[in-house]
Amino acid sequence: MVTPTQPAPNISTEVDLLHALQQLRSEIYRKGYAQFLTWRATIRQRPFLIGGLNLACYLALRRRDLREVQAALAPLGLSSLGRSESRVLANLDAVIAALGDICRLADEQRPQRPSERAFNRGGRMLERNARRVLGAPSSERRVHIMVTMPTEAATERALVDDLVRRGMSWARINCAHDNPEVWQAMISNVRAAAHTQGRPCRVLIDLGGPKARTGEVRATKHHKRLRVGDRLRLTRGKPQAAKPKMFQVECLIPEVFDQLRAGARIWIDDGRLGTEIESIGSEGAVLRVTNAREKGEKVRPDKGLNFPGTELQLSPLTDDDRRDLDFVAQHADAIGYSFVQSAADIALLRGELNARLGEARARQMIIIAKIETAKAVRNLPEIIVQAAGQQPFGVMIARGDLAVEIGFERMAEIQEELLWICEAAQVPVIWATQVLENFVKYGQPSRAEMTDAAMSERAECVMLNKGEYVAAAVTVLDHILTRMQANQNKKTPQLRALLSW
Repeated sequence: MVTPTQPAPNISTEVDLLHALQQLRSEIYRKGYAQFLTWRATIRQRPFLIGGLNLACYLALRRRDLREVQAALAPLGLSSLGRSESRVLANLDAVIAALGDICRLADEQRPQRPSERAFNRGGRMLERNARRVLGAPSSERRVHIMVTMPTEAATERALVDDLVRRGMSWARINCAHDNPEVWQAMISNVRAAAHTQGRPCRVLIDLGGPKARTGEVRATKHHKRLRVGDRLRLTRGKPQAAKPKMFQVECLIPEVFDQLRAGARIWIDDGRLGTEIESIGSEGAVLRVTNAREKGEKVRPDKGLNFPGTELQLSPLTDDDRRDLDFVAQHADAIGYSFVQSAADIALLRGELNARLGEARARQMIIIAKIETAKAVRNLPEIIVQAAGQQPFGVMIARGDLAVEIGFERMAEIQEELLWICEAAQVPVIWATQVLENFVKYGQPSRAEMTDAAMSERAECVMLNKGEYVAAAVTVLDHILTRMQANQNKKTPQLRALLSW
């Protein structure tokens, strides 16, 4: 961030602009390299040395307000630095060299222009890492399609065959549902379908993590729905009263109550019901409804609870996760790590994998960190360094919980920033949650979600959730991604010929 004491660069002439950029380049390298040295001992994968240094330089670059410099560069026909993610120093060097030509510096004073190979190295590294993590893309489409497997995928081989045939290249299994016998049947069907179709399809298995959910629900005689102003009790255990005077909802992770305070917000069912804590007692917390539709909201068991503004100190690996890891470590192509929030969380999972696979095999396991909280967003650079510095690694933008945790109005902004940070680190991204949601569930897409699906082409993989019409949604998403890659590559528009005029 730019501090109030930082003077604005003097860029009234092309020469002034050149000197400002040279100074900027020197500062970015100095600060970026200093940050990189603090990470260096963690990095054991040599290819990530490039991504790690570029990430450090990108963070140094983006801590400055560059809008005035951008505005000065644009009329000169030069890069405005807005697409520097994968090549921070090379992009600055190219602009400085071109500006040196404009200023007609003597040959001995002109900065050296980076070679085309050096300029594009970051993009090549991202492509290489995406292949290592996600596999080779199809010849028609750069972006992979992932689909969450419904329980029926364990018994209906034809369903899985159809998904693979339509373009699914990753099957996601969620350990929060079903059991190892069902997971094994799903995996067998995925492997068989991939073999039959002659198309690769890998398996991501998500650990459930400490996801707070509703348990037993007891409505009052007169209140089956909750409306703004109503009160309910979030209970530490099962509701006791057979005919309660207050609406009661069980919280399946009771240890959260020791970390909550009056005035904190709690959202229920993916943000459908907003509440505020009025008081906390031995039985639980009394909540006042602050956000609900006019007709009210029903609360059902097994719905998510979110605590925005409260940084819960919960281990990302529960006892159930550790038991599930015995299966996951042996059968998954990649592990989805839910509610990871720090570099220490990555080290924790690696330790568990070492115990099951041995260090050498554990370092080959692909880890996908699901970014779901504000703390995870803040700590993303350190999470990336800890993980990608030692093994194949990708990031999932888990937009469901993340939107509730940071606020829906900030979701688009934070989603963009996560994409930029990952591109700077040359780490592949999975764009997830509610992609084509209406289509998947009801067979009729909204206009907004079609645009959202088109924008997902900037990631390396897109995830669809389970639903009755998911096979048709795979076909539509395949068409959207294939067409959009001719128009967009990450942040850069592709100027193909317009065909409508």
